[in-house]
Amino acid sequence: MNIVLIGMRGSGKTAVGKILAQKLGRELIEMDELITRKTGFSIPEIVEKHGWGKFRDIEEEITGEVARRDNIINASGGGVVTREKNIIKLKKSGILVWLQASVDTLVNRTGEDTGRPPLVEGRTRREDMEITFKERKPLYQQAADLTINTENKTPEEAADLVINLLAVRGFTGD
Repeated sequence: MNIVLIGMRGSGKTAVGKILAQKLGRELIEMDELITRKTGFSIPEIVEKHGWGKFRDIEEEITGEVARRDNIINASGGGVVTREKNIIKLKKSGILVWLQASVDTLVNRTGEDTGRPPLVEGRTRREDMEITFKERKPLYQQAADLTINTENKTPEEAADLVINLLAVRGFTGD
């Protein structure tokens, strides 16, 4: 069974995923990094040249490939929940854990990250985060098997909470 981390940019998917991978002895697959490696382009380059729709198509294809793997930690892209096909694929092979945080925390954590283009040009980072969070929150809620609030938690604390909640559900990490 895979552990699939979902959530907004800055929610801690990669940081928590690295710790989970180390503690559980599993491979971490960071979806945005995999997309960049497979296409040879950064996400901003893909979006600039082809638009968000094409990026989501690529993400959907790679989500299918990753979902066929077993016993991995998947740090998904923030928008993976925007396509129902992705959720169906991911749920077939794993448990989806929503890493949740407030917009203020997300904005603070992402800082001046130039590797993350705005979803709509002309928005400030805060506006982009607020609008995107409002749009995606119900999608995360619907997709998630577990929700972990990462507010005021270190990645280590959040990872331990994920492991403990999975253990309550009978997951041993093997």
